[in-house]
Amino acid sequence: MKIVRCTPGHEIILANYFAVNEGHFQRWAPAVPSDFNSIASWRKRLEDREKEFARGESVHFIGTDRAQSHVIGMCSLSSIMRGVFQACYLGYSVAERYEGKGYMKRIVAHAIEYAFNELKLHRVMANHMPDNERSAALLKTLGFEREGLARDYLMIAGKWEDHVLNSLINPKMHSS
Repeated sequence: MKIVRCTPGHEIILANYFAVNEGHFQRWAPAVPSDFNSIASWRKRLEDREKEFARGESVHFIGTDRAQSHVIGMCSLSSIMRGVFQACYLGYSVAERYEGKGYMKRIVAHAIEYAFNELKLHRVMANHMPDNERSAALLKTLGFEREGLARDYLMIAGKWEDHVLNSLINPKMHSS
């Protein structure tokens, strides 16, 4: 597997990733318009993400096969906050056919390393629905700590869903 920053030029493999996994992701992701994952929509979104990256607001990674012909999984560091907070949100997804094979752990670990070593962030936050046992296990394996439960946190499939709040503190910046 190859882990790279998601950039313009990846729109075709991203559109395919979401088309193939649409049913798999529906349970965990907010509803999107029907053309949201078209090649044209991804082209525009990747251009916007490049601007966000240049402003230090987000970084997006994909795990691909060696030839970069298809996406295995994605991981995003978004809403990067500076000042006294020095934190971001982590989001991720893995293709259904690659679940349970360790790929997501490698992609997320890469993003965390980038957040702590390149961006020098203090905290990475990741949230998941209470019944998403795979996400809970992944985050626990990577050292995240559960911090609480947010009621009616995000609208998923037309319904407000609770989310478990988790965080990981940069061990190089831990104060206690």
